[in-house]
Parts: sequence; structure tokens; C-alpha cells
Amino acid sequence: MLYHLGMLLQNYWGPARLLTSYAVLITVALYLGFFLAYKLIPKFYNVLPHDRGREFTLKDNAEAAKGKPTGAGVVFISIFVIISFLICPMNWTRASIVVITWITMLTGYLDDRSTTSWGEYLKGALDLIISVATAFILYFSFKQISPDGIVRFWLPFLANEVAVNPIVYIVICTIILWASINTTNCTDGVDGLSSTLVLLALLTLGILFYFVLGHKDIAAYLLIQHLPSGANWAVLLLAMTGVVMGYLWHNAFPSKCLMGDAGSRALGYFIGVGVMISGNPFVILATSSIIMINGGMGLLKVFLLRFFKIKIFENIRFPLHDHMRKNRGWSPTQVLLKFMILQLLITCAIMGIFLKVR
Repeated sequence: MLYHLGMLLQNYWGPARLLTSYAVLITVALYLGFFLAYKLIPKFYNVLPHDRGREFTLKDNAEAAKGKPTGAGVVFISIFVIISFLICPMNWTRASIVVITWITMLTGYLDDRSTTSWGEYLKGALDLIISVATAFILYFSFKQISPDGIVRFWLPFLANEVAVNPIVYIVICTIILWASINTTNCTDGVDGLSSTLVLLALLTLGILFYFVLGHKDIAAYLLIQHLPSGANWAVLLLAMTGVVMGYLWHNAFPSKCLMGDAGSRALGYFIGVGVMISGNPFVILATSSIIMINGGMGLLKVFLLRFFKIKIFENIRFPLHDHMRKNRGWSPTQVLLKFMILQLLITCAIMGIFLKVR
């Protein structure tokens, strides 16, 4: 809306053309998202559900969280949706992703509010439906803009793009989205941890989209596919970055509120979408390695034990942040800072390799 307003007014008032600048739109989305989330989240403390303690976590963590407002994701994700439609130029793909992000948040929020948990299988099935639907949306979106109707990936160590079979694309996209939703959800257990790691992922994707994929000459130089809508996606990514920053202001240790499944599930979904839009599913390693290790290994451990009676990592507690707190004696601040440092190091190394070693 803001972009089109600038296009309309620039012929009558010169400075209005600034509203058509993606750099300006990104800046406005970032700061507006932060300010609104920072100001509005505390106003909902009385109406948000309150944490009842967590079944599968350290006792100290569960007691510290118990009684705090949870489900704050319903506030900052809703702010993100409003900002997105207000500022970012939309097409059917971006509009669909923003709406599904809100729906993903809603499934988590309803679980946050429920007096009894929805259960792992119901939530897993909902995640699967959302992931499959999104995979089809993204596939047909890329097919539509491809000159020859073929969807391609740019992959590490390969100079040429690789054509992707539709079924293969749907399967890969579904796995990436489902895994991102659930591992991000599992990482939400230490004040500020999940939101900080998500911030790093969003900023990584935002920089990649705006400065690399969205820039025709740079993309050509690096032998990767140019994404004409890269700047549009960067606006959405930085809008989400802003609202997460606003939430993190209140979630920093000791936290005043929790994002709940409403926040973690929507954020995991949105990161997964960003990875698939980038055209390289391995980018998930650059954005979410620590999230995948921290939460994903626990999911793998439970899956193998429950369905195949295979035991792995018997001496390691998952999510890994619980192991570090209980077995290594790390404080919440140490967990946050050390995991953040590790993710930064991994992100720099992997992005450098992916972009230059081709």
C-alpha cells in the first residue's frame, strides 16, 4: 500500500518517491515493527494466557516460566501481518505466505490457550498440512516466473543450476518447513534464546535477499539465480525482524513474557519459507544450525526410540540448552551468548562457502 501510494503521489510531490525505495521501505518496516511490538505487547499481558509450566523441561526452567504471560506471538505476528500489507508490495505468493504465517501462529496460540495440550500428533499433522500447502504454493509460484516453466535450485559447489522434479521439490520443501517449525518450537526454553537465534536467521536471509539474490549483477557474478522479487522479500524479513526485536525487549532475561507456540511455530515457518524462496534448501544450515541441533536432535532421538526402539545420545539431554544448564552448569545468559556466538560463526563460514566455492 505504501509503495503504491508513493507511485501515485510522486508526480505531484517529489519526496513521495522515497516511498518507492526498497531501502526506505525496509527501514520503515524494521523500525515500525520494533516500536509497535515494544509498545503493544505489555498492554496484552492481562488477556494473554499464562504459562502453566512445561512438562518436558528442567524443573527450574518450568518454575521460572510458570505464571508468566505466554502466547505473545499472537500480538507480534499480528503486527507483522498488518505492517506487511501496509508497506510491502504484494503479489499472490507473498500475500499467501503472510496469511499462512498468521494461521500457523493461530494454531499455536489456540494450543497455548487450551487447558489441555493438543498433543504431539495433532500439532504434527497440522504442521504437515501447512507445510504441504505452502510447498505447492512456492512450487507453482517459481514455475510461473521461470522462463521455461522449470523450477531450479542453486546448490553448494555447483556452478550450474539444477532442475528439480516437482515431487522432489514438494518433498524437500515440506521437510524443511516441518523441521523448521518444530525445531524452533523446541528451542524456545531459555529467556531470549529462540528469539535471538531467529533474529540471526532473519537478518541472514534479509541480507542475502536484498544484497545478493535481489541484485542482478551480484547474483550473476556469484553464479546464482537472480530473484527479481528479492527486495520485496527483504521487506517482509525485516518487518519480522523488527517485531521480534520488540518482543525480545520484553523476553530478555529475566523475561516478562513468553512467545509461546504462537510465536515459535510462526517464526519457524517463516524461516523455512525464506530458505526455500532463496532457491537453495541448504541455506537452512546457515540460518538455523544451532536451532536444528538444539531442538532437532531431540526430535530425532524421540522418533527413533518411539518407533524403532533405537537409542541414541543416551547421556545427552535435549533440547541441548537443558543439557548445558543441568550438566555443564551454564546460566541462561551463558547459554544465550554461547549459542549465539556459535551460530554467528557457522553462518559466516557456511555463507562464505556457499557463495564463493562454486
